[in-house]
Amino acid sequence: MAGIYDGAVQALIDELGRLPGVGPKSAQRIAFYLLEADEAEVQALVEALQAVKEKVRFCAVCGNVTEDELCRICSDPRRVGSVICVVEEAKDIVAIERSREYRGRYHVLGGAIDPIGGVGPQDLRIRELYARLASGEVEEIILAMDPNIEGEATATYLSLNLGNMGVTVSRLASGLPVGGDLEYADEVTISRALAGRQRITPIQ
Repeated sequence: MAGIYDGAVQALIDELGRLPGVGPKSAQRIAFYLLEADEAEVQALVEALQAVKEKVRFCAVCGNVTEDELCRICSDPRRVGSVICVVEEAKDIVAIERSREYRGRYHVLGGAIDPIGGVGPQDLRIRELYARLASGEVEEIILAMDPNIEGEATATYLSLNLGNMGVTVSRLASGLPVGGDLEYADEVTISRALAGRQRITPIQ
């Protein structure tokens, strides 16, 4: 359906509508908010967007977002190196960190296995995860995938392959809502899921 506003206004609404979680009405509200905002406020938003694209990169070790070669977690000597929590996206790290229960390190896959969407294991940062096990320091891998079909497929694939690599593989305990996203879980739910994580026995 064609837009009802002229030129730049409709173009802004269309672009805002491409953002995840922003529907047509929300896009329209944001667009008109920006139209009414003072120039300094809009300029600050523009500069923040430009800075993110110019400065932010992915951590060379775990794949988290950072402005340096290593993220703050990988560069923190107080973090436990023997445990790696594997998540789908960098935003999931924030959810787990809010629980204040986990002191290990992370590995960001960059998505989940989704055959229908054309995403296979080769499209994720799985080889990089295997490479991190070469040092022999890692003793446990915690799989913290979203409790949905794609997350289950990813966790199953990883558990089958990691189980024979000399590390303990565990999965976050139940308590996370099926079909939900890790990033939206509250601190208490995450804490309980970490504390009650279940070891995965490799299939022989």
